[in-house]
Amino acid sequence: MTILANVLSTPIGIVRSEFKSKVGVPIQTAGAPRFGAELEVLPAYAAGLRDLEGFEYLIFLTHMHLVSEERLQVVPFLDTVSHGVFATRAPNRPNRIGLSIVRLLSIDGTTLRFEGNDMIDGTPVLDIKPYVPAFDIRQTERIGWFAGKRAKLPGARSDDRMR
Repeated sequence: MTILANVLSTPIGIVRSEFKSKVGVPIQTAGAPRFGAELEVLPAYAAGLRDLEGFEYLIFLTHMHLVSEERLQVVPFLDTVSHGVFATRAPNRPNRIGLSIVRLLSIDGTTLRFEGNDMIDGTPVLDIKPYVPAFDIRQTERIGWFAGKRAKLPGARSDDRMR
């Protein structure tokens, strides 16, 4: 258990967003390309931002801090039937880790401005990784229950089902 105790560490920064509650937030960054926000990186991590401006897209790994319960079966926002949580992108997860792919607009000191925001104000960011299409894109037609739901994404927002 010693290894598991050290899995998550201190956040490197905090998201500043127009979304103040869990209801009404875009459910994926792909469905929110024009929603902007900022990431305020803590000064201790400033050196880690070097060369980041050369990337158009970034991957943020976050802690979904407002999730109040863990579930292993959920009815996700794009569906009306229950699925195992690991077959969804629902926030009610055992470790409440979120993943957001955002478009970097600018960096001013330790503030990153970006578009594609699906995060609530105050969301702790655990890590930033550059998005590299050659590494990150996989062509597939096998996307499980999402196959019939993709058309619902544009404009889809969270509701109160994830407490």
